[in-house]
Amino acid sequence: MVALYALVFFTGNGSAKPKLGIDLQGGTIVTLTARQEDGAQPSEDALNRARDLIEVRVNGLGVSGAEVVRDGNNLTITVPGADSEGAKGLGQTARLAFRKVLGQPVPAGAAPNTQAPSSSTPPSSNASTPPSSPDQTASQPSSSNAPQGRPAPNLAAQPSSTPPSSSTAPSSSAAPTTPSAPSNVDPKVAKEIQEAKALRQSSDQQVLQQAAIMLDCTQPDPLRGNDDLDKPLVTCDEKGEFKYILAPVNPPKEDTQTKPDDYTNYSRLTGEDINNAAANSNPNGTGYVVNLDFKSEGGTKWAKFTSANVQQAVAVVLDGEVMSAPTIQSAIEGGSTEISGKFTLKEAQSLANTLKYGALPLSFDASEAQTVSPTLGLASLKAGLIAGGLGLALVFVYCMFYYRLLGILTILSLGLSGVIVYGVLVLLGRWIGFTLDLAGIAGFIIAIGITADSFIVFFERLKDEVREGRTFRSAVPRAWVRSRRTILSADAVSFIAAAVLYVIAVGQVKGFAFTLGMSTVLDLVVVFLVTHPLVAMASKSKFLSNPNLSGLGGALREGASHRAGVSGKSAVKEA
Repeated sequence: MVALYALVFFTGNGSAKPKLGIDLQGGTIVTLTARQEDGAQPSEDALNRARDLIEVRVNGLGVSGAEVVRDGNNLTITVPGADSEGAKGLGQTARLAFRKVLGQPVPAGAAPNTQAPSSSTPPSSNASTPPSSPDQTASQPSSSNAPQGRPAPNLAAQPSSTPPSSSTAPSSSAAPTTPSAPSNVDPKVAKEIQEAKALRQSSDQQVLQQAAIMLDCTQPDPLRGNDDLDKPLVTCDEKGEFKYILAPVNPPKEDTQTKPDDYTNYSRLTGEDINNAAANSNPNGTGYVVNLDFKSEGGTKWAKFTSANVQQAVAVVLDGEVMSAPTIQSAIEGGSTEISGKFTLKEAQSLANTLKYGALPLSFDASEAQTVSPTLGLASLKAGLIAGGLGLALVFVYCMFYYRLLGILTILSLGLSGVIVYGVLVLLGRWIGFTLDLAGIAGFIIAIGITADSFIVFFERLKDEVREGRTFRSAVPRAWVRSRRTILSADAVSFIAAAVLYVIAVGQVKGFAFTLGMSTVLDLVVVFLVTHPLVAMASKSKFLSNPNLSGLGGALREGASHRAGVSGKSAVKEA
């Protein structure tokens, strides 16, 4: 005990508080379900790489105790503490692209009011004069050489431009087709993605206009992270307030006429061209922006694209959603820009963190997101402690009623066991990051019964020895030798069960198995080093070995009665 609590108070931060899990101190739990564009089952390698990358993003949030656990095709992210809201955006694939805005963005509840020319019309490189209304005119570029302008909702009067041409545009009446899928493919997912691409990424302008009319910004987007960069895109902004028709990032593969240095409609810029991202306060107003530094080649692309599209709007698209769409006021050189929008500090930091650490190899749907408040966690902790206290009280009452002095020794042993468990919890949280949650508390409560079972096995064996005519003192060593084998066997079975459960389980069930197995091991420590020595010491005391006080009086009377009965039968036979 001295050595244990010397480690508790004189190592680490010296705090004697265990590390609490998310359900006790509050936080966020997010379950992400992986999906692929063709509906097939994600590969093991892709899932493992996604988990590793999300772990890096979690660490980038700057919180401790976070955990990313893989469960089949799902990844469960747990981030404890009050500053855990950023976990909800960790599943973004972070597929960033810059797309030129074609036409005018309109409210999500309305159809586009821009008549785009047919696909046979060549793209125009002439920029129209920007609107003169004060609330629609973009501001001048800042010293950071970032494109300035209002975010998506304030661009409703941007001048229209024509989309790139395509000689292989599908007919607007052509029904989307879904390829035959192997047995491990989810046909529903594959069909949704293919249908969305056929409509919202068509090269036929009539199809794009129809897709913009049909698009519902309130529904989950099957193209999230799955859009083709070499095709146009009809999409919404991240708030679901406006619809956009966007140009391709790269020229279509079948387009052999576009020159490599033509940046009139193609930005050719993706997240792979970003060197760094950081959240900063907005130099031109309230809120925050995300500043991007491009790599050398990316800076060159950005300079060429902004030079060719002065007074045109460019959409910053993350996972198929428009984050912001500022107007380019002048050619921007220097290899840096910014993503502006109605960002809070946490939102800007989360986006910068996501972009900084790269794209995930898979797309994920947030199938479940749960925020646990610290108040609820404290209430859960209180309920768990009350349950444990009631369990201990019932064990104490039973032991005192049935075993008397031996019951007092049981209470002392259980109390000492609790003190040892608490110290070990503090050290495990400090050394290996173990967090105590409600499932772990349940494991400790069940372990009370396992520990009490060990005492009962020992005490009942002791009673058997007394019934056979031995004194309390002589019965203790014989009872211990015979009972400890049973105690070891029972605890071994419990430990094996807990170990198997720990290996095959995930999440909170793993915590339950860990505490159950740890309590089983500590039960042996208490029985061998506390309970048996205490009983042996009591047996050597004349006062404590009094049968009426020790609780063994009944066993003595049963043994004497049994022996008297046997003697009477023997005397009758001899007569």
